[in-house]
Amino acid sequence: MKAVSATDLTTFLCIAKHLSFSRAAIELGQSPSALSHSLRGLEKRLGIRLFNRTTRSVALTEAGERLYSRVRPAFRDIDDALEDLNSFRDKPSGTLRITAGRTAAQLVLLPLVSEFLQAYPEVRVEVVSDDALVDVVAGGFDAGVRFGERLEADMVSLAIGSTMRSVVVGSPELFERFPTPQTPQDLHALPCIRHRYPSGVIYDWEFERRGISQEIKVDGPITLDDVGMMVGPALQGVGLAYVFEEMVKELIASGQLIQVLGDWCPYYPGLNLYYPSRRHVPAALRAFIEFARSKRDRFEPDRRG
Repeated sequence: MKAVSATDLTTFLCIAKHLSFSRAAIELGQSPSALSHSLRGLEKRLGIRLFNRTTRSVALTEAGERLYSRVRPAFRDIDDALEDLNSFRDKPSGTLRITAGRTAAQLVLLPLVSEFLQAYPEVRVEVVSDDALVDVVAGGFDAGVRFGERLEADMVSLAIGSTMRSVVVGSPELFERFPTPQTPQDLHALPCIRHRYPSGVIYDWEFERRGISQEIKVDGPITLDDVGMMVGPALQGVGLAYVFEEMVKELIASGQLIQVLGDWCPYYPGLNLYYPSRRHVPAALRAFIEFARSKRDRFEPDRRG
């Protein structure tokens, strides 16, 4: 068998991680055709097929699974050893990859990252926004940002920002055509802007008052997969929107949107930065964790009124 290089194995690991030649090509800075050629060469030298490939899918063979499970920890140890060299630098460097929900990225993560980069100019940060639940390890991420109740048990988490809440808002024009809801049950008779998760599930609006919880299956003329897109249709009178208060507080203050059911919209625990509970934490991630810890209280909402 001809020698297999570290480059060959790096290519294999990246394709196995993404199960996609196009995504692996982006990470490695090569073309998909070049990766495919490299993989064919590796399989020829090994005399074993590592992937089953069709025009629509890429999957590891049994041999590929075994090689991946054996080689991946070794390369992680190499990465950790190289990362340890960061301790000799005055400031951390390298690339930090973070996954976050789209709204979480916009409201909390990006402002935090922007300040962090001013303090640590040698670090590069890649933020990938995705409302689906993402496996940070399988996806090659250093950390993620999600709500606490959606975290895996083997993750270490740190609250960033503080409590949050969602609010029900509609335009003045909408309330000229429809009565103002007094209870969550009244929403059944009103047009609402629905939110569909990446899984396909439609979100049921959640309310709570004095220990009583309600989940309302709303209906309406439009369904969106991004909470941030709901504000525009709400302003145009299409329907009521249930969005994060931070997104619309200025529009409420200016009278462009009217908040309703405020006493049914309690505060709840905010967002968490989470990362795998591995022994070794890269220097760039460690610096970001400490930076986030020092800044998290500034997001405390004003609950007056």
